[in-house]
This record gives sequence, C-alpha cells and structure tokens, in this order.
Amino acid sequence: MADTREDRGRTDRAPGTADRIEELRALKAEAHAAGGADAIQRQHARGKLSARERLELLLDPGSFVETDLLARHRLGTFGLDHARPYTDGVITGWGTIDGRKVVVFSQDFAVFGGSLGEVMAEKICKVMDLAVSVGAPIIGINDSGGARIQEGAASLAGYGYIFDRNVRTSGVVPQISLIMGPCAGGAVYSPAITDFVFMVKGTSHMFITGPDVIKAVTGEDVTFEELGGATTHASRSGIASFIADDEHDCLQQVRYLLSFLPSNNLEDPPAFASRDDPMRRDEALNTIVPDSAREPYDMKEVIARIVDEGQFYEVFPLWAANILIGLARMEGRSVGIVANQPKVLAGTLDYDSSEKAARFIRFCDAFNIPLLCFEDVPGFLPGTAQEYGGIIRRGAKLLYAWAEATVPKMTVITRKAYGGAYVVMNSKHLRADVSYAWPTAEIAVMGSEGAVNVIFRKEIQGAEDPVAKRAELIARYEEQFSNPFVAAERGFIDDVIEPAETRPRLIQSLRMLRTKREQVPPRKHGNIPL
Repeated sequence: MADTREDRGRTDRAPGTADRIEELRALKAEAHAAGGADAIQRQHARGKLSARERLELLLDPGSFVETDLLARHRLGTFGLDHARPYTDGVITGWGTIDGRKVVVFSQDFAVFGGSLGEVMAEKICKVMDLAVSVGAPIIGINDSGGARIQEGAASLAGYGYIFDRNVRTSGVVPQISLIMGPCAGGAVYSPAITDFVFMVKGTSHMFITGPDVIKAVTGEDVTFEELGGATTHASRSGIASFIADDEHDCLQQVRYLLSFLPSNNLEDPPAFASRDDPMRRDEALNTIVPDSAREPYDMKEVIARIVDEGQFYEVFPLWAANILIGLARMEGRSVGIVANQPKVLAGTLDYDSSEKAARFIRFCDAFNIPLLCFEDVPGFLPGTAQEYGGIIRRGAKLLYAWAEATVPKMTVITRKAYGGAYVVMNSKHLRADVSYAWPTAEIAVMGSEGAVNVIFRKEIQGAEDPVAKRAELIARYEEQFSNPFVAAERGFIDDVIEPAETRPRLIQSLRMLRTKREQVPPRKHGNIPL
C-alpha cells in the first residue's frame, strides 16, 4: 500500500508557495547560467559574445521576454543523460527594436556547442510560428556546431521542420539570419532561405563540407576563412547580404535594416519625417553623366543626390557589383533601389547581377516597398562563360521579377538603354508605372557603331572612303537614336526630364502611386525560371 500524507506524519508537509518560488528562482538562475562562465569566457576569447549578450545588444533595453527557458532534452538520449542543461542550447523569445515587436532565437555555443537537437528545433519552430501569427519579423542568430549526433535522426528531422517553416514564412514576415560562428552542413539551408544574411569578419563561417573533408575528397587545401568566411560569401558566393567588422557592428546594422522594413506583408514600411526638402533640385546631376558614352561614372553618387539625406543602405555591396541594390528613403518612406553601375563592367548585366537584383525585387514586392530603377545598361555581358553559365535562364529571372511585381515601379534612364537589357530593366513594356529619361538617354537596339556595322556593312565596304562613310552613318544613327525623344514620341517613356529635377519628379510620382492596386489572374503561383 502506498504511503499517505497521514502515514508520514503531520510534520512532513508539501512545499509551500515560498518554497516553490525559491525553487523556481534557483532553476531560472541555473538556466541563465547554462554552459557556465568558462564557456562564455572562451566565446569572448574568440571575439564572440554570448547568446544572451547578443540579444541584449540587439533588442531595446529591458524588452526581451524569454520563452521555454526551462526546456531541456529528453531522458534516455544516447550519451547525454549525464548532462541536461536548461534552454537546450538556444535562447528564444520576443522583444522590441525601436519600439517595434520582433521575435528572436539565439543559438548558445556554450551549451553542447550550439548543436541542434529535437528540443532546440521545437523551440525554434515555436517562435517562428509565433512570428507569423503575430506578424513580426523573425531574427535568428546562428552559432552552432551542427546536428546533435547523439540524437540521431531526431536532430535531422528538426532541421526539416525549421526549413519547412522558413519556406512557409517567406513573404509573410521578414526573416533575418545572423551567422555569428560556425554554420555547417544542412544547417546552412535555413539562413539561405531567409531574406537577409549577416556575417562577421573573422568569426563567421558557412559551408556544406569543411576543409578537412574537401581535402580528403578533392585534394584541395583551403582554410576555414577562404572556404566559408564572411568576405568569401559577401564577394563570391552571394550568400552574405551584409558583413560587419565585429558583432556589435553586426547587431547595430540589423537594427538599421529593420527601420526600412514593415513588420509583415500586410503592413506598409515605417515612415519618418524627413528633414530633406522633397522638392530639392540638385544642379550637379545636370553634369554627372560624361559627354563620352565610353566614360564611366558612379551611379552611387546619382542615388545619393536623389534620396533622402544621401543615405543608401546597399545590399550585397561586394558581389555582382555591376548592379546596385539597396534601401533608401524618399520623403521619409522606404524605397528599394535597383541600378546599373557603369563603373563595373560598364553596367552590363550578367547572370550573377540578374539573380542578385531579381531576388531583391521579389523581396520588395512581397513587403510593399516601392521600387526605383536607375538604368544605364549597354546590354548583357557577352562570352561563352555567360552563355554556358545560363545567362538566358538566369537573366530571365530579372525579367520575371520586374514583370511580376505589383508595387509602385519607377525607372529613370540616365544614359544607355540597349537591346533586351533595356526591356528587362523595368521598362514600360513590363508595366513600369512611371518611366523618365534624362536628355543623355539612348534607347536603341544597340550602340551606334555596332548598329551601323550590321545595317550598312555592304554599303561601307563598297564606299570609296569606308572610314568616312562609316563615320557619316554613325552620325546619322546617333542623331536619330542617341537621344530619348523618339521613345518619348512612341510613349515608351513618360517624360524627358532635366536631371536636376529628378528627386521632386520621383517624389510626386510616389505620392500618386501610394494608392496603386493591381489585379493579377488567380493562380497558385507562377513558375519563375529557377
């Protein structure tokens, strides 16, 4: 027969409220100290903050509310029954950034090396579901040794559950990933699905297979930094949207990025009172495009002279630099900017720049951010490497993204707008709402020299003076096409404007387009050429 309370005597009572509160405080103190001071010191020695320190810097002071603090892995886990730390290696919850609600998780390398097991995955999935249900951005801080080997298939299943939520969350609330340590194997696919990836120089590493495996399989000798460091992914692979000098810088950049973004796809981006005159002219723009069509200029300077207070937050500044993408404000409201960069590859489009711009356009479209295109494009980059690398398929992504977008879309043609590249850069023919051209704009199938060589090849060859004849024909072609007026006559552009008045004209257009509503045919989804 089981003992009853009466059998044990009146002095053997159940713990009272005060005892339970004391026990609760002890458990929470233990949970907050999970991993121990030594592990945190090792993080600091590597130039890294602890999981909790990162959240303290990211969120508004005192705003963090933690969830599942006392969660830990199940008893009977192979090889881990001796250690069952609370939190199970990830800090989850919600807080605010500049007073706006965000949902967060921060992997804790001090607990099991941040490895992902069943309970950690459950915690992350719960806050991702919470983010969708309340319409708040989800920010994930990744610092993990990978799957928890001791939990076998359960840890792999955990990744699958997270990936599923990444996909279902895409386009519903902004997803931001911070890589603040190792992120290897299957773990890399969750950040890869998210909208923006931040990495830190020297301490962030992402790769499918590590240097040792690569050396064993292929014989290649590569360091962690060369293979998966921040600079590699920011300049070569196109994974890291932003890189930071240290973790403090990274966390501040995330706060700044969020100032441009809405909390979810049903809201408009935040608006601020701008100190920059919306009707401001900039006379320097009248002379910024060189007289020679072969001479480059910096499109970043054009952008800076037009947007509010010259502030342009560039995304992927080191990768596919022949196209610029980023966020700015016009009259205090967010705009997404896509622009050819004449300083790099003459502003031509290649497969990397096409994909870079296409994904950014689709992000802006998903989150109600108007799009502004600055165009100076002589065409697609020629060469066998581009053709064999799929420039047709990958260039079509840019075309698809512009045509698919239903947010306000505006284009300013500053100089060259040649061939198919002109069409895919948010032309009127792809439903651009507003299209302006500067007097320096040239809208044509190709440049004058190439066009004359194709059209008048026989006439030039048969001329008494082929050089003079060619020069005469080039002059005639340029007179007809090396200006925007023919396109304006056909209605392919809305107006030819003085460069100095670009800012006020764009702001007037944005005011008009705020109530834009576009109906699309009902469908499950389109089939973008991935």
